[in-house]
Amino acid sequence: MAPLFGELLPMILGNVLAPLWLIIVLLLLARPGGVVKAAAFVLGMTVVRVAQGVLFGAVLASGASEDNGGSPVVATLKLLLGILLLIAAFKKWRKEEDPDDPPPKWMQSLDQTTALKALGLGALGVAVGPKLWAFTLSALAVISAAELDWAGAITAYAAYIVFAQILLILAILVSAVAPQASRAFLQRAIAWLTAYNRPISVTVALVFGLLFTWGGVSGLLAR
Repeated sequence: MAPLFGELLPMILGNVLAPLWLIIVLLLLARPGGVVKAAAFVLGMTVVRVAQGVLFGAVLASGASEDNGGSPVVATLKLLLGILLLIAAFKKWRKEEDPDDPPPKWMQSLDQTTALKALGLGALGVAVGPKLWAFTLSALAVISAAELDWAGAITAYAAYIVFAQILLILAILVSAVAPQASRAFLQRAIAWLTAYNRPISVTVALVFGLLFTWGGVSGLLAR
């Protein structure tokens, strides 16, 4: 299981280090009823990821090879994910942002978000996010290539989902256990992540874009 976790770690870190989802959860937590709304948001993300696992896990398993993580499916997905991340890094780097601009409309709309809307927002974010699709499909391909039994594969994918969302889950738990003590921390975290969202996003996309591109090319050339 340890080698498999090592293969999944880049996909997990790619999810964990993306600041957008943490910003949304922190903004929800800072509002009245925030714990319920943030939990609904993460639940929506989880439901779609489970559906992705059910729909595509068996398909990818049918094309898995015997060597762990070395199938052409895994290598191709890594290459496509790397290219996608490099394109995203370039676009984010080229975008000039005015610090005096008002907050985006989606940030303002969180003030009126209900738990049901937060659930739908989380589900929609995963359903339409191309990078999240690529991370999840790559993780499913790696798990399929490991040729685990059904119980092992389900456990591995469940662990991937939990670790991919671990910062979001921890933020909700801390806010639920210590709402008063966490309030000031939430405000500081929101301000910091909002201020440095662009450089963090560019750095993460560039580093993981290069990593996955190299892994994909190496995997295809090794066939």
